[in-house]
Amino acid sequence: MNEYKQEFIEFMLASDVLKFGDFTLKSGRKSPFFMNAGAYVTGEQLKKLGEFYAKAIVDTYGLDFDVLFGPAYKGIPLAVVTAIALHTLYGKEVRYCSDRKEAKDHGADKGKFLGTKLKDGDRVVMIEDVTTSGKSMEETVPKVRGAANVDIVGLMVSLNRYEKGKGNKTALKEISELYGFPTAAIVSMPEVIEYLGDRLDDDLKARIDAYYQEYGATED
Repeated sequence: MNEYKQEFIEFMLASDVLKFGDFTLKSGRKSPFFMNAGAYVTGEQLKKLGEFYAKAIVDTYGLDFDVLFGPAYKGIPLAVVTAIALHTLYGKEVRYCSDRKEAKDHGADKGKFLGTKLKDGDRVVMIEDVTTSGKSMEETVPKVRGAANVDIVGLMVSLNRYEKGKGNKTALKEISELYGFPTAAIVSMPEVIEYLGDRLDDDLKARIDAYYQEYGATED
């Protein structure tokens, strides 16, 4: 496992972003773990978060892209801090863009988007916190492709929960097959579990195993 992946796991725990317990997800599933990227709230946390995303994006997709697109609302700060980190760590200048929940009809920046205007030929990396069902991409990808003739290089999320989407594959795999671009995560939940090892008690391990027996993806 890459060193930055190990550091990211420790970072999620220290930031109280990754929690273990009993949680009801938006999908209705009862989960023994939960990841809330909205819990990154301090300047130091956001700086580090952007650096982890930047390292993972460069490691996976390289530097040949122009725009970071973060779906509203959590994707907005993710795109901003990652754009800053790409500039700081790699000297790479990228623009950021996000969609609005409601189109703005006044001022100089009217329209459905926040940040840069998407242009024909732009190479775009999508950035999100976590993808469980792929629903947000169903809303976002058509908006991005409808705005200009862009090339979506790929999607990067912080955590791949590694559970079923609509079928037996992971939601990330379903997104990749549906829209025709690669998907990746800074770290996957199986990597988290393996890394933490004996730091997870036997009862929690048993509940995680039971959860994956019911919801775990059988195909990546």
